[in-house]
Amino acid sequence: MLTAIKRSAQQLARGFGLDVRRHDLLACEHTRLALLLAANGVDLVLDIGANTGQWARELRRAGYAGDMISFEPLPRAHSQLKQNAIGDPKWVVAERVAVGERIAEVEINVAGNSLSSSLLPMLPMHVAGASKSAYVSSEKTPMVTLDSLIGSVIPVSRSRVFCKLDVQGYEAQVLAGAANLLNQTIGLQMEMSLAPLYKGQPLFKELLEIMARSGFEIFGFIPGFVDPASGRMLQIDGVFFKGSGERETR
Repeated sequence: MLTAIKRSAQQLARGFGLDVRRHDLLACEHTRLALLLAANGVDLVLDIGANTGQWARELRRAGYAGDMISFEPLPRAHSQLKQNAIGDPKWVVAERVAVGERIAEVEINVAGNSLSSSLLPMLPMHVAGASKSAYVSSEKTPMVTLDSLIGSVIPVSRSRVFCKLDVQGYEAQVLAGAANLLNQTIGLQMEMSLAPLYKGQPLFKELLEIMARSGFEIFGFIPGFVDPASGRMLQIDGVFFKGSGERETR
């Protein structure tokens, strides 16, 4: 059965011009995502909370060859992100901004590991599970909504957008500022906390409900942050697409 699934996935990938011979299709999250993007006709990926572009680069290696736009609010990470995108004409790095529910200047808390930086206060459970995630400073940054970027940074012509959100507890606010963009969005990957890690953040169940109200269905989960002392999983990524028939009907 697994061999048949793998063969079918390889055939689908070849049909969309993806080379996945070097990947284990059942184990590599980025390869599975590249297949979903192809099967759903995605024509633009928005990488929100890009850090230095790690996720985008892995998606490229997995075979996605389409357009990407990355967003990152931290100055040092943003500078490295721009360097990493050089030489990739289909990868655009937006001006340094945070993405949220309003247009404003805000203060972002900078984590020691950079990756866990957030607009929200960090809770003890997060620090206990990853000591290097503790905040070490703060930075002022402009914040915009995704809807405010339609027609400038985000092309109006794109109707099958995929959004990746890695915004450390600020997911609901980003979605609140993207009501219009969600009409163009066919799929979304979002980090979801199973336990409170940031003050005021929505947890897994609430985010599932928000996505369901917006017409998205869950297509998969990706394991994430685990507390090394207790073994408890604290975060996962959810992958969503609109309509269960999207892959089959294209």
